[in-house]
Amino acid sequence: MRASDVIVIDCNIMSGTPCFRGTRVPVSTLFDNLADDMSVDEILESWPTLNRADVMAVLSLAGERLVEEAKAAA
Repeated sequence: MRASDVIVIDCNIMSGTPCFRGTRVPVSTLFDNLADDMSVDEILESWPTLNRADVMAVLSLAGERLVEEAKAAA
């Protein structure tokens, strides 16, 4: 899966802030809410336009990116 499958950057949506596809919810909202100790279920309840598959895909992509960067830095 590619980030572009779940994340949209469009200057007409939230001034180009990366958002979950089909929503106006910035991807950063997911990470901000997780940092505030919210569970994925709580986030999905708070942001009803999000769907679990997209949230899990973004988390997976972020994890893969972190691992790749760590390997490259080693």
